[in-house]
Amino acid sequence: MNRPLRFCMITTFYPPYNFGGDGLFVHQLSNELAIRGHSVDVIHCIDSYRLLARKNPEATYADHSNVIIHGLKSPLGFLSPLATHQTGFSFFKSARIRQILEKGFDVIHYHNLSLVGGPKILGYGKGIKLYTMHEYWLVCPTHTMFRFNRAVCFNPKCFRCILTYKRPPQLWRYSGFLNDFFKHVDAFIAPSRSCKQIHYRMGMDLPIVHLPHFVVSTNSGLSGFEESIGDLPDSPFFLFVGRLEKLKGLQTLIPVFRRYLKAQLLIAGTGNYEPLLRQLAGNSNNIRFLGHLSHQELHTFYRHATALLVPSVCMEIFGLVLLEAFREKTPAVVKNLGSLPELIKESGGGCIYNTENELIAVMDRLLADPSYRNNLGGRGYEAYKQKWTEDAHLKRYFDLINDIKINRK
Repeated sequence: MNRPLRFCMITTFYPPYNFGGDGLFVHQLSNELAIRGHSVDVIHCIDSYRLLARKNPEATYADHSNVIIHGLKSPLGFLSPLATHQTGFSFFKSARIRQILEKGFDVIHYHNLSLVGGPKILGYGKGIKLYTMHEYWLVCPTHTMFRFNRAVCFNPKCFRCILTYKRPPQLWRYSGFLNDFFKHVDAFIAPSRSCKQIHYRMGMDLPIVHLPHFVVSTNSGLSGFEESIGDLPDSPFFLFVGRLEKLKGLQTLIPVFRRYLKAQLLIAGTGNYEPLLRQLAGNSNNIRFLGHLSHQELHTFYRHATALLVPSVCMEIFGLVLLEAFREKTPAVVKNLGSLPELIKESGGGCIYNTENELIAVMDRLLADPSYRNNLGGRGYEAYKQKWTEDAHLKRYFDLINDIKINRK
């Protein structure tokens, strides 16, 4: 690009008012653009976070001076995102969103829209419009493709399924309402090939571009990593990082480590499923819950772990935690499901398992053969440098924007 561009990111969750990887990715993307001289406005919904969290966020995040944050709040509080969920309209926040977009932007980049504006918001504003598929919201009312909160969805039963999640049905999904607004988007971005394939399988006939996520490198202006080893165990350990929810599959690891005494399992993260997971762990001495960790703390645990374990039982859109491990030359061991095996095959930076016995065999080898562990970690690191840094991502990101701009002429 020959001149700085004006970007607007629109997302339901943005740090510190966020729960998972989607908000963190928008934060990284916004600030990396700002570091490079572009201006970025971020629109997000504080009411949505408070509806689901019912408490103030614990973490703090810094933003570049070129990033302007618009944290939307309505006098009606949680009723505002509920109205959006049920109608597909931004409703009580519509006027404020339109007012911000009237500033004029070169690129409007939509992310998780479920509670900040719904499909209607795709028609707001002018400029090149991108939509990143952080979840399966476009084709799944629960966002997860995890049917009845029990297993991967291959045969949708949407109306019954959403009731299982204790959410009210969205009648607008059955009206063709979504398709009316898809035409406003220039490109839909799928972080993984499996994500792209699933959306096509679910009937989306739209321009979907494969563009993987990234995590910032240690020489980025956002990183500021320092080594701190105060809380590290003396014995070998495997690491789990993520939200403590059923679909993340941690309940499949804990019984293994209650019997597997060759290494500890360290668990970084919090979530609604945590009480049941702690109960499942019981008084096991080699299972340790770390709670929420800062980026700097995670950096240290990744680096010293024998491997990252990712046992997700859902169709993950992408695996940011794998990139975080690869950045520290640490291999990943993943369940053979969704996008995770895709990243392992593309990098050579870890192992894929189907059964509990396969998982144990992999862990045994990693512990017994440090050179094997280091070789896998090195492969992951080299692939990370080539494919998943901020520079690699932004080159492809601006190539996409340029292609759209040329095709519009």
